[in-house]
Formats: sequence, structure tokens, C-alpha cells
Amino acid sequence: MVNMEVKGGLFEILAKIKARPGLYIGRPSLSDLFMFLAGYKTARRELGIEPTVEEMRFYQASNAWAKIILLYCPDEKQGFERFFQLLGEFQQLGSQEIHADGIEDKEVIMSRVS
Repeated sequence: MVNMEVKGGLFEILAKIKARPGLYIGRPSLSDLFMFLAGYKTARRELGIEPTVEEMRFYQASNAWAKIILLYCPDEKQGFERFFQLLGEFQQLGSQEIHADGIEDKEVIMSRVS
């Protein structure tokens, strides 16, 4: 893999999207955010930019996180807002491990969505 200095990263771009979603994804939409993040992850991988440990933890959660959030939100905008609430909780966990393959952990994550 290519070793490149990267200013920012996943969480910096997410902060920018939260502040100005129209500039980055057109509108505050959870599905549009999901597609942006899928492209962002792919682009970094294609460029040989290794994810940080915190980014790897974020990507571990589930590929269906947007659909799960939307099950509990009436529309895309509220799903977008809920994503950032959950992201704040995720970032507060700090160095604690999230094991998405454990039944208890999935129940804890799902209880936070609703």
C-alpha cells in the first residue's frame, strides 16, 4: 500500500457534511450520505490510503446501518440527523471495542437506534 499523508480523514469529512450537507451530498439525506461514504471508502482503498483504527471500527459496524436507522426514522432528513447523534455516541466510546458480531452488542446498538 502507498503511504500518503492525509489531512483530515473520515471523521473530518463527516463533520463538514454535518455542517453543510448541501455542499457535499446535495441535501440532508441518510441514503445519500451512505452512498457518499461508500464512494469515499472505495476511493481511499483505490489510492492505497490505509484507514485509521477508529475508521476501521466505524466500518466494522454493518453495511446496512443506513437501512437500520431508517427503520426508526420517518424520513431521510431525520435519519441523517439520527446518524450524527449515533456517530457522537460512537466517538464518545473512545478506545472501547465494538464487536458487531456479538448478540448482546447488536441489541445494545439497536436499542440506541430506536
